[in-house]
Amino acid sequence: MKKLGLALFGLASAGGIACAVGAKKLFDSTIPRQDKLKVDLSEMADMSKWEEYKKFMVPNREWLQAQELEHITIGARDGITLHADYFPSETPSNKLVICNHGYTGTGISNCASIAVFFHKLGYDCLIVDHRGHGKSGGQYIGFGILDRFDCKSWIEYVERRFDNSKKIVLYGVSMGGTTALMTAGFSGISKSVKAIISDCAFTSPYDVFAHILKRDYHLPPFPIMNINDRMCRKKAGYGFSDYSTLDAVKATDIPILFIHGMEDNFVPVWMTEKNYEECISPKEILLVENAGHGAAYYEDTHACEEKISSFLGENL
Repeated sequence: MKKLGLALFGLASAGGIACAVGAKKLFDSTIPRQDKLKVDLSEMADMSKWEEYKKFMVPNREWLQAQELEHITIGARDGITLHADYFPSETPSNKLVICNHGYTGTGISNCASIAVFFHKLGYDCLIVDHRGHGKSGGQYIGFGILDRFDCKSWIEYVERRFDNSKKIVLYGVSMGGTTALMTAGFSGISKSVKAIISDCAFTSPYDVFAHILKRDYHLPPFPIMNINDRMCRKKAGYGFSDYSTLDAVKATDIPILFIHGMEDNFVPVWMTEKNYEECISPKEILLVENAGHGAAYYEDTHACEEKISSFLGENL
């Protein structure tokens, strides 16, 4: 993410007032809603691969957008309006997947291809826009910390609408994967949630920002992260370490499939390996060679679809 990198660069030599100014720059470039794509695609895969992936992604997105999608809105616990597109199975189904996208994306832009796949498997698809993204309201991005509450609200909406008749799968990529895992950690989470598929989730906002500081600038988290954490807590209502996927996977009995690209330079693969290690529920893992951040499904579609199909077959 180039804007994040530039902000962190401004902190590299900062001290005192300059450090506070740099922290504000970091906050302003990452936490407020980003209505234009600001992710550096080279973080996800090299550009030649990205061009190949788009040959698969774009037709799926165009096909999905041409379908009759139902636009749904609900209220979040803090009053923000949340949006999702509902795409039912061609035949009546008792299975539904909630698709969670990544940072600065939208449900349709990030989850179209996987939604088409789930549709072929006979699932209803609820493709959400996270707060601060797409057609959902909100001025600040939740990085999973806030989005887990929104995901819980979507689960409750599905249960109300379909009278608890749906078996629910939570799917997410990157920040969406983090959201799906963190949602699993709620005490008393609905028994309707039968499985979770998490692709390249980061363990916490703190961990992923600290990783970038170390990777790009060889800087420790202190004091940069401490200043920015306080700023985020004051303005956006949460701290970077308020919750972690590691907390969640130690507190759930929901079966989880972990996916990650081995060449991920943005969210390191150790985060998924640690999630898998700490997970106490039934679990499987798929590490895809030669795949960058968020690119595992596009790099080896066959392996991912085969693994997802067998995992869901066993757990639903």
